[in-house]
Amino acid sequence: MINDWKPDSKASIWDECKGDEDIFFKDINLEHIKQVGPSCVATTLTMIARSTGANVSVDDFKKITNSQSPHTWSNALKPFGMQLAYCNIDLRRIEHYIDELVSHKDLFLLSFYSINPPSDPDSKGKLCTAHIVTLCGDQIYDTAKYKHSGGVVQAHDYSRLERQTKRIFRVVPLGYQRCV
Repeated sequence: MINDWKPDSKASIWDECKGDEDIFFKDINLEHIKQVGPSCVATTLTMIARSTGANVSVDDFKKITNSQSPHTWSNALKPFGMQLAYCNIDLRRIEHYIDELVSHKDLFLLSFYSINPPSDPDSKGKLCTAHIVTLCGDQIYDTAKYKHSGGVVQAHDYSRLERQTKRIFRVVPLGYQRCV
């Protein structure tokens, strides 16, 4: 028995990092896509799938995903040799962990609340609106904005770093041991 054990309140976003050899997608080339309507998940997945050379559309991903079910997002990426892995997160604002995420030099999906979330959902079961963006290396790709109007920016210059986290995923190769 360990008598002096105490819970550790800090956990890194990705606790299995081994340095540069743990970068899965360092040579990925993303092309920004501007979303139409409330389709940030499907648009983001399309952008990532197209980086593999796939000829897919946002409608292809709308058909096979549920915007509130990350498991469907991960399954939708499998034909392209990718899947998602949950990261250690809490409700912190993006600005509190952006340095750590950028230090991984890899591909992440950051989901955040568009407003300060209430503690309980409304009468229809909705908590509040959320959004998802892609972090690739040190750049954020935001499908809600046009490429040259904040849609592709340096991570530290992103206009919504003060937003509170809903989920963070790392994009990992298909079959990677830690996955959704």
